[in-house]
Amino acid sequence: MTSDEERRHLDLEKRRERYVWYYLAYFLFGIHIVAFVMIYAVRHAK
Repeated sequence: MTSDEERRHLDLEKRRERYVWYYLAYFLFGIHIVAFVMIYAVRHAK
């Protein structure tokens, strides 16, 4: 495996890792929004 291929592979892995972190952040953010909406609905239910 040449160093050029290795570098390309490393770049791809880093990019993939960044996408995973973005996905995780959006996922957690979405869960909190849903949770706040549910709490609001329960608190203001008659």
